[in-house]
Amino acid sequence: MSIANTVKRFLDSRNLSYEVLQHPHSSTSAETADLAFIWNDQLAKSVVLEDEEGYVVAVLPASHRVDIQKLRDMLHRQLELATEDELCELFGDCEVGAVPPIGSAYGLPVVYDDHLRRLGGVYFEGGDHVGLIYMGGSEFMSLLADAPHGDFATTA
Repeated sequence: MSIANTVKRFLDSRNLSYEVLQHPHSSTSAETADLAFIWNDQLAKSVVLEDEEGYVVAVLPASHRVDIQKLRDMLHRQLELATEDELCELFGDCEVGAVPPIGSAYGLPVVYDDHLRRLGGVYFEGGDHVGLIYMGGSEFMSLLADAPHGDFATTA
């Protein structure tokens, strides 16, 4: 697959430049970074959370983890991690664990950690465990332009 149809249509409709890079199958963000020969902090990962208001996709560097309490305080919500079943339903054309950080392609709100603003280039899952999408930092940030952001990630 390498890139989910929803992701491809979303990126192409915005005329954004990106590359799809292949790597051996991986199971975690850290393993993906290792197998793709990139730094963990260059890989944007997604963590999907939910509460009674709905879902939100938190985007942060793979070298970090979400501080859920900080995110709750920032968004004034009682967020918890979404289940795998929910992820399968929300991201039907993606493999479990390969959620792209562009929730808006799936009609979901996004919040991102400020660490991502400093990157000159960003890699992210495109929907499976064997391919990554690479975009320049400014183009990636254009995908998140209207999203709330803050400091909610801590070093893993």
